[in-house]
Amino acid sequence: MKSLKLSLALIAGLAFAGAAFTALADDATTTTITGNMVCGKCTMHETKGCQNVIQVEKDGKTVNYYLAKNDVSNALHEDVCHGDTEKVTATGTVVEKDGKEILTATKLEKAK
Repeated sequence: MKSLKLSLALIAGLAFAGAAFTALADDATTTTITGNMVCGKCTMHETKGCQNVIQVEKDGKTVNYYLAKNDVSNALHEDVCHGDTEKVTATGTVVEKDGKEILTATKLEKAK
């Protein structure tokens, strides 16, 4: 009888964990954006440290996508640090955190 209760508890726990993972996966959507990449510190004066931000025009407004720091996003930072701008195309997952769009880039390249 104990093993049956343990098995049922294990199944219920796995079902809950699966539902939680699915909910987290739904929060992040893969997207591709093209816009002007700038430094959030040097150009925008919004971040404490240097951070890439891609500015995209949507419906007549500028939307800022703050790139999460990883090897992909860091690769082109020197091109935009200290006030320069670079037109780029980025692919990755986007989540909203504290009212900001955060993009974790899996691909980042200069736009053609």
